[in-house]
Amino acid sequence: MHADMRIERAVAAALDPATGARCPRGLAAAMQYAVFPGGHRIRPRLCLAVAEAHDGADPALVDAALSSLEFLHCASLVHDDMPCFDDAELRRGKPSVHVAFGESIALMCGDALIVLAFQTISRVARRAPRRSADLLSIVSDAVGAPDGIVAGQSWECESTVPLEDYQRAKTGVLFRAATLAGAAAAGAEDSSWGELGDVIGSAYQIADDLIDRVGDPELIGKPVGQDDRLDRPSSVREHGVEGATALLRDRIEAAVESVPDCRGKHALRVMIHHEASRLLDNALSARRAA
Repeated sequence: MHADMRIERAVAAALDPATGARCPRGLAAAMQYAVFPGGHRIRPRLCLAVAEAHDGADPALVDAALSSLEFLHCASLVHDDMPCFDDAELRRGKPSVHVAFGESIALMCGDALIVLAFQTISRVARRAPRRSADLLSIVSDAVGAPDGIVAGQSWECESTVPLEDYQRAKTGVLFRAATLAGAAAAGAEDSSWGELGDVIGSAYQIADDLIDRVGDPELIGKPVGQDDRLDRPSSVREHGVEGATALLRDRIEAAVESVPDCRGKHALRVMIHHEASRLLDNALSARRAA
């Protein structure tokens, strides 16, 4: 089965129990709206690619892991767009969840998706208790303090925000979780998979900072100029457009070289290079259009 189709089926199957007849209709609709249609699904794709680079990956655990990561990502977008943070009216080219369903439902939607990430893994825990425990630990670290997405959002409430800490918690942590979760679902315990995720996450954040400065909202489907408007730290504000572009190139090269030894190392490096090239092309296209 093609990776994209597998991911969509896994995410839909994991979401279905939470949005059934017993769920309040508004909440169920908001959760579906937040998750589908998705973006590039890069976090679940990365998780799947790492798992498939190993022998012995449990398909049910892999599907649970990649789905939980996508739920965390979607939850972070719902909360990030709310008026108390970015107050963004568009996401993925359509009205943000709080615009479409109201702030109260948006808050509950984001919370429910975070909980669903844990529920999804717990449903398959009996298949492989040790691996499932590792996955739950990885997801927990990706959500909470001191370095998870909740901390990343909370940095925006501070008067002084260290760029590295902010970017690690806001963006990098879910990429670290993706590589670690893929390895854990296959029974691999090499911590260097987390380092690979760190580098990829850093590249994504730099590219996002560049697009926020010089991108076209009509093309990317969300507002731009948010970092400057909200006085948020960013690679562009710290290094300038030229410096951030050079830094992005360095991170892309480092990501390709950071793949640990495994059966599918070559295929994984090809996948990372392809995705990294798309990132760089998007950032450079935004610069040329500016």
